[in-house]
Parts: sequence; structure tokens; C-alpha cells
Amino acid sequence: MTTPWGEPALARYPEDPRDTLRAWDASDAYLLRHLAERDVPLTGAVVVLGDRWGALVTALAAHRPTQITDSWLGQEATRANLARNGVEPGSVRLLTTQDPAPERIDVLLVRVPKSLALLEDQLLRLAPAVHEGTVVVGAGMVKEIHTSTLRLFERILGPTRTSLAEQKARLIFCTPDPSQARPGNPWPHSYALPDDVGTLSGRTVVNHAGVFCAERLDVGTRFFLRQLPDTRGVGRVVDLGCGNGVVGTAVALADPAAEVLFTDESFQAVASAEATYKANGVPGHAEFRVGDGLAGVPGGSVDVVLNNPPFHSHQATTDATAWRMFTDARRALRPGGELWVVGNRHLGYHVKLKRLFGNSELVAGDPKFVVLRAVKRG
Repeated sequence: MTTPWGEPALARYPEDPRDTLRAWDASDAYLLRHLAERDVPLTGAVVVLGDRWGALVTALAAHRPTQITDSWLGQEATRANLARNGVEPGSVRLLTTQDPAPERIDVLLVRVPKSLALLEDQLLRLAPAVHEGTVVVGAGMVKEIHTSTLRLFERILGPTRTSLAEQKARLIFCTPDPSQARPGNPWPHSYALPDDVGTLSGRTVVNHAGVFCAERLDVGTRFFLRQLPDTRGVGRVVDLGCGNGVVGTAVALADPAAEVLFTDESFQAVASAEATYKANGVPGHAEFRVGDGLAGVPGGSVDVVLNNPPFHSHQATTDATAWRMFTDARRALRPGGELWVVGNRHLGYHVKLKRLFGNSELVAGDPKFVVLRAVKRG
């Protein structure tokens, strides 16, 4: 990526030479050009929210910025990109969306996230650290910035306007007004589940901002909950890509003796899963882990993996995440262990499962979704 501060070499994480998706886009480059062209002072506390693969903080590393991200993969990409470009460890402060906010922000740079709720939550968390002289600049591709995005900046921080588009990217300029009243933070949000989802009927779900379907149970998970295997007495079960944790919590409620691992690459998701589990007073044993799928889980140590894989990486549609999840599951499962997957019918996950496991069984289906089962042989 060409920037006013050099040309850092950047890659996504985990790095895959076959991956054609870049670790930056036109909005990252546009934002960096704007900072240089307007000679924005970067000597104070610089905070970068939502830097997807570390492109912004790598370019600005000499100014010792703070990065705030919801993505474990994004944070690991940042570490790798900083090392790749010879940046001294500790030059960039890495925080998650669950960490306490910085006490003071002089420059706030925001990569607009896909989730408006996550943006709302994070702006409300950061607002007390913003002062009248804070420079606030948002960035995103044109398709990512809507009237609702601008209204959110304005409602929480102050008057807001946008730039002209360049290479299908746009900037957001916000002038903080610390005197204006700010709304309360509605996140995390809780709701009761419907009465037709087995052991979870009427139970509470807790969602932090940005978690998939944070205000209601999505139809895919609802379908999955009705088809879950009987895991009583099985042993170790993984809710892979756990989101708000309803699947793993259903397993724990059905069998308090089960060991359930909740794992997701989103810090917000794992916090939601833990909150959902605790809200329902489950007496069983559970582990909550933020990371890349089942990386770090010993091979042959898991009995059942339950998975509703995503098929988007930010705005890009890709099956790379699902493929990594399935591969990880096969490695982690004991011989005879099972992977259960729910997905949109058109995604053709049965083909991938047959390639990996040598088998794939259709457990249930409707016009939109299928639940598939694959068994690790030998």
C-alpha cells in the first residue's frame, strides 16, 4: 500500500498465498492521504477504531497509535504486519472492543464497521475521551456509509459531514461538541427466546453490539436448535463460531456434565456467549476462548463440533472461513467424532465435507437451510 509515510507490506491473517483479497482498501489509502494533505497533528493520542488488518496503525506506527478492534484475526494481522515492516514491538497499543477505553483521544480515526450497532457502542464508549479539539475522521467504501452512519456520528459526537468520493471511498468529518447530551448505551441487549427451541425455550440471550442477529434469534440458528444431536454423556463439545452462545448453552442445559468450549474470533461474540451462559445459570463446565477457530485445541480431543459458519469477511463473500473451520474440526475431533453444520442450502457445504471427511449426511433441511453431519473415520 502506498502511503505518505512509505509503502508498508501488508497481508491478512492467517496468511494464504492463494488469497486474492488485500489487507487494505481505497478508504484506508484515502484516509492516510487526507491526514498528510491537511497536515493533521499526530503528536497527541491517536486512536484507530476498526482497523481491519492493521493497515492504518502500521502506516502510522511512528506516531504510536492505539488500535481498537473486535477481531482477533485483525489483531493478529496487525501484529504480523507490524513485524513484517520492522516496527518496534510496543509502538502500537492493541486494545479490544471489550477493553476500557483510552482516557484521552486527540485524533480519532474510524474504519466504519459493517455493524451500525458496533459503531454506536464504540462511539459511546469513546465519547468521554473526545474533547473539543479532537480531530475525528471516519473512512469507508461508499457502499458502507449511509445516512444512518452520519446521523450516528452526529448524535453521539457532534456535527458531521462527508467528503466527495474517491475510488468509491468516502471520508466522514465530525466536529466534536462535548456540551451536547449523549444517549445512554443500549448495549449489551437481552431478549427472551421463543417457546419452540427445545431446552432454550423462554431462556435469556445476551448480545453485545456487533454480534450477528443481536436483537432476535436468526432463522438459521433457530432451525439448528431444533436439530441438535443428543450429546448427553458424549464428553467435550465445541460451539465453533459461537456468536451469542445459544447453541453451546443449549447443549449445556441438556447435559450439565458436558464440557463445552465456546470459541469465536470476535471479542464481542465471546463476551456475549459467556453472558448468555451465565444468565441462564447453567451448572456445567464451560470454557470461553477468543481465537482462530480451534487453533490451539489438541488434535483428537473433541467429541462433537457444532458450527454455523459465516460466509462473509467484512464486505467480501468467501468460503475461506468455513473451509478453515471444517479443516480445524476434523483435526480436533476424536475418531468417531462428529461435525454438525447448519448453512444456507445454496452454499453446498456437503461437497466440502465429503472432500474432508469422506462422508456427509443430510440430517434435516427446509427450502433455505440444511443441517449436515460428518463423521471422522479413523
